[in-house]
Amino acid sequence: MSVDFKSHETLIPLSLRKDQHRFRRTLDRLRADAKAGKDINTPLEELQTRLSESVAARTARVAAIPELNYPEDLPVAEKKDEILKAILENQVVIVCGETGSGKTTQLPKICLEAGRGISGFIGHTQPRRIAARSVAARIAEELKQPLGHAVGYKVRFHDQTSPHSLIKLMTDGILLAETQHDRFLDQYDTLIVDEAHERSLNIDFLLGYLKWLLPRRPDFKLIVTSATIDPQRFSRHFNDAPIVEVSGRTYPVDIRYRPVACAEDDETEGEEQRAILQAVDELHRESPGDILIFLSGEREIRETAESLRKHHPVDCEILPLFSRLSNAEQEKIFKPHHKRRIVLSTNVAETSLTVPGIRAVIDTGHARISRYSHRSKLQRLPIEKISQASANQRAGRCGRIGPGVCIRLYSEEDYQKRPEFTDPEILRTNLAAVILQMKALGLGDLSDFPFLEPPDERMVRDGVKTLQEINAIDAQRRLTEIGKNLSKLPVDPRLGRILLAASDENSLTEVAIIVAALSLQDPRERPADKQQAADQKHARFKDENSDFLSLLKLWNDFEEQKKHLSNSKLRQYCQVNFLSYLRMREWEDIHKQILQVGRGELNLRFNQASSEYGEIHRPLLIGLLANIGFKQEQSEYLGARGLKFQIFPGSALFKVRPKWILCAEQVETSKVYARSVARIEPEWVERCGAHLIKRQYYDPHWEKKSARAAVFERISLFGLNILAGRRVPYENVDPKAAREMFIRSALVEMEYDSKAPFFIHNRELLAAADYLQQKGRRVDLVADEEWVYQFYDQRIPTEVVSGVTFETWRKQAEKQNPQRLEMTREDITRKEDEALDAHNFPDELKIGDLRLSLEYRFEPGHEDDGVTA
Repeated sequence: MSVDFKSHETLIPLSLRKDQHRFRRTLDRLRADAKAGKDINTPLEELQTRLSESVAARTARVAAIPELNYPEDLPVAEKKDEILKAILENQVVIVCGETGSGKTTQLPKICLEAGRGISGFIGHTQPRRIAARSVAARIAEELKQPLGHAVGYKVRFHDQTSPHSLIKLMTDGILLAETQHDRFLDQYDTLIVDEAHERSLNIDFLLGYLKWLLPRRPDFKLIVTSATIDPQRFSRHFNDAPIVEVSGRTYPVDIRYRPVACAEDDETEGEEQRAILQAVDELHRESPGDILIFLSGEREIRETAESLRKHHPVDCEILPLFSRLSNAEQEKIFKPHHKRRIVLSTNVAETSLTVPGIRAVIDTGHARISRYSHRSKLQRLPIEKISQASANQRAGRCGRIGPGVCIRLYSEEDYQKRPEFTDPEILRTNLAAVILQMKALGLGDLSDFPFLEPPDERMVRDGVKTLQEINAIDAQRRLTEIGKNLSKLPVDPRLGRILLAASDENSLTEVAIIVAALSLQDPRERPADKQQAADQKHARFKDENSDFLSLLKLWNDFEEQKKHLSNSKLRQYCQVNFLSYLRMREWEDIHKQILQVGRGELNLRFNQASSEYGEIHRPLLIGLLANIGFKQEQSEYLGARGLKFQIFPGSALFKVRPKWILCAEQVETSKVYARSVARIEPEWVERCGAHLIKRQYYDPHWEKKSARAAVFERISLFGLNILAGRRVPYENVDPKAAREMFIRSALVEMEYDSKAPFFIHNRELLAAADYLQQKGRRVDLVADEEWVYQFYDQRIPTEVVSGVTFETWRKQAEKQNPQRLEMTREDITRKEDEALDAHNFPDELKIGDLRLSLEYRFEPGHEDDGVTA
């Protein structure tokens, strides 16, 4: 039967890559069946049906494209045709422009006009959840579509997309997680990587992954957007991809320098707080519109908000803005308002979000920058000076709707001395999670991966060591079975290792709750003005032996309250008890995700009965082995690799200070503090860190009572002594040396309790031969100890290393030859001396009827030296 396969292949839309592969495999199978003479009419009909369904689905997506309009006042609209042409003619396009140019909201629409989004989503990544939600809402509004239909978004724990969605906003972390199950990103036909200049770890890994993917997906289009921060670097990375410049809609910004004289570690207190208030007064008098103040973190935002409320209680609305705010609180920033606003923000508003109505900016010049030290193994969160690029981005936020004013609370000279760009995160973070993901995806070695900027080799080695510590990779850097399972868990590799260990310890039910808590910021709040009240409310959750059990108590109390309270009452409960409702819900979401993967794909064992203290904390120790500490002085602990630290004052163990502790993290601020602490037993360290501990042995010695050689053992982990002075059998350490010590001590020196015939015989024979030497005042007649050792060494097998193994062997050997170990005069005497006979050296002297016994001794200087009658 002749089949025109070519005609069927033309029905496959080239853009439908996933279907294309499946259909081609089916066609290959049909070819083989046709050659074998099989009837293939039915399979061909099924194939035709599937092809028709794919084409129908594609047609339906085309029909779902809404009417496209571009706001004329956005700079990107002027470049729309140029961008459209670049997308049609190139696989990769770099779109460069300041925040506010409209590229974030208009690029997905230009992609739709270019025919993208038909065979898969137009994926659009954002560095932060708050940006993904707000951008999705804005695009949906412009397309006059309900959110979740043509435009949806997916962030951690919330997916508001449908199979019919054309545009999908998400965090870059979500996209990376999807690569685990969608290796070639088949669900997307286009991807927009937004805010690439932020150079987060996720973005750098994603750009490397996409460079690997592009040759394997010729139908795939990639658009990388960046502020005007080194776009040429992105172009070079993607083989000189074209750059389309979009000039931002900016007005002149008056930069004013108001330097503050304050200590480096006191940026948000004292003089700087006063400087912020003075700057607000200055802007309030001169500049219309809202004010945006950049601060380094949540604590600084709360303190400044309190100062401003006391300073401007009536005519200004003060709004905080940071990633962990609830959706409702974040949405307030973008809603129309009548009062003048002062927005207090972290660097989330630097590039990711456009806060409307801003006409003035106050820049403190600092941000919390996460830095990891491969030497100390600490992840630090120091407050650092921002780069020039970040300072320029902040200043540009007030020049979008009219002339703006930016007050910098540092000098122009200070600005000029700052680095041009912020270090990419990949150069300042632990790479264990990246390496694990690469191994799981089969992307080869980190050194061969096409990173935009390769990480330091020392950081790579440190990431590898971290994975080897938790047995995720072996000595050859190959992924282990544990590593494969860890790559499927939605948590840090070390926390994932804790979950796997808890399944073996039969404590996974409790440990899953603890691990979920360690994956997010502490839900317990401690406002600066209500610290004592917060401490009192949190006291009932405290466990004096373990902060991890404190988290468990908090969880159980919250879950119990949830059974009886409505959502509004539950929020009130959280407020009264100084708990973050948002973080408590996030805790629940992470826990559900762990349960889903643990019970599903990994099939882990969750315990029904309650677990004991050790069963809960040993798994924690397995994942956090480098975080142990030994109490050295009154408040100081000595940790791994010589690190000295103290227990964080907020810990329940701050005053208890057990001898041995484990902590969830060690953070360096003004000092190195251990956070989330628990008491442990040193014996657990030996068991849990068996693959990492170093054993040293010293002082091998003979123990007559146990009839074996022994040695003292010292155990250390990462340079920290865990145990010392324990006796262990020498044969467990060095069987050959233990055998030699047994023969010399037990048989040659006769430090052995035995009534065996050979032992008695040899002892008497050696005593008689030695006495003969005493008579002749000689030292060369009887063989030395080495001769005796050789006698036994030649007759005793190598497996005999102690009294127990010797007796077992001897009893069997003497059944065949009872005299096997008995010495003869020839064995112990070098040469006979005939002069040493009874005539010349009698044992007694006869004088008449009197007989005097004679005793011989050869020891010059001794009173008995010579012959004694």
